[in-house]
This record gives sequence, C-alpha cells and structure tokens, in this order.
Amino acid sequence: MTNKLPLIRLTDISKHYCTDELVLTKALRGVSLEIKSGEFIAIMGPSGSGKSTLMHILGFLDIPTHGKYKFEGKSVHNLGQDELAEIRNKKVGFVFQAFNLLPRTSALENVKIPMIYAGVSSKDQETRATAALKAVGLEKWMENHPNQLSGGQQQRVAIARALINKPQVIFADEPTGNLDSKSGREIMQIFKKLNEDGNTVIIVTHEKNIAAYAKRILLLKDGLIHKDHRQ
Repeated sequence: MTNKLPLIRLTDISKHYCTDELVLTKALRGVSLEIKSGEFIAIMGPSGSGKSTLMHILGFLDIPTHGKYKFEGKSVHNLGQDELAEIRNKKVGFVFQAFNLLPRTSALENVKIPMIYAGVSSKDQETRATAALKAVGLEKWMENHPNQLSGGQQQRVAIARALINKPQVIFADEPTGNLDSKSGREIMQIFKKLNEDGNTVIIVTHEKNIAAYAKRILLLKDGLIHKDHRQ
C-alpha cells in the first residue's frame, strides 16, 4: 500500500541551460508532479522533451533553475553538496543505458562500490554484494569482469549495484536501450518484481513495450507534462 503523503513533490520546476554561444535552452518549463512511495512510473517523450533532465533532477544529479523540490517532505533546495551526495548514495539507486561498470573490476567488486562510500564493513560488503548478485541470477558470474558478461548480464550487475544500499527509489535511464529484446524483457521483469516488493521505480524510455510494464506513464512534450495517466 502506498503512503498518503507523496515521497516526491515537484512544484513549478524549470531547468534552463545556456550554451557557449549564449543560447538559452528551456529543458523544463514549469513541471509540477507528485510521486507516492511504491509507484512504478515510465517517463516518455520525444528527443529534447526534457525526460532525462526531469529524471536527473528527481535523482539529485542536477538542480532546477526555478521551482521547489521536496523529498520525504523536506525541501531539497537548502541541502548542501554533502547532504545531496548522502541522499544519492543511501536513498536512491541508478541504472543507466551504458551500464557504467568499472571494466577491470569483477561483478562482485562493482556491486560493492556504493557500500564503500557508505562506510559498510568489508565483511558486510561481501555478504550483501553476494546476495544482491544472487538475487539477479548472477551467482555463477560474480568473479567475471564486464567484458566477460553479456549486455543483459552487465545490466543485472548494474541493477544489483543500484539496490545494494536498499534505496527508496530506483531510477533507470533507458535501461534496455543497449539490449536485445529477450534481455530487455528479462531486465524489465526484474524491475517489475522490485516494484511488487515495494520499491519505487522510475524509468525513462522511448519504447512503448517497455513503458507497458509501468503502472503510470508521464508523457513529456516541450519541457512540460503533456499527459499523466495510470494503466
């Protein structure tokens, strides 16, 4: 059951970029949005619609030019860089299209990385990373390096890494973009199971068959939420 109070509340969020040629780009133009704990949301829209910018702001990777962002009822605006870094490490997990794994490091060691920054003991790192890789079906490949794994397996490592500190929200930016159809379906089944287990999942995708796994779809157009519907 979802909480009555929103986990995330955006009020009139705008994001502007200025290029070296002093050209102003308005990536977001006043987005207001509430997300409750336990939701599974897909953010869609054409290229340049602002969907990745929105996810980066939601995930504390970027800050808005204007507007208010509250996470767990607390204003994000006044938080310092150290506080934001702590939220990124402990409250949210990220999965990207490019996997972002360290190439010369085993799957097990890749999954341990967020725990190192969180100050988890070496013994607990080993136990938790092993359990996380088993949960995504990679118990036989834990010592393999990324170049010894398929694309689908690499994304499973990235998901295990994103989950390792038990985040409240999992963000995934085009998580199946580099995968074949079969691997993509397998990855989305993992996200579906994570959501069924109570995790909040927010994905950015341009593929309708991937968005179909979500329970709510936000369609962005020209930096605004054009449609917001549940399915």
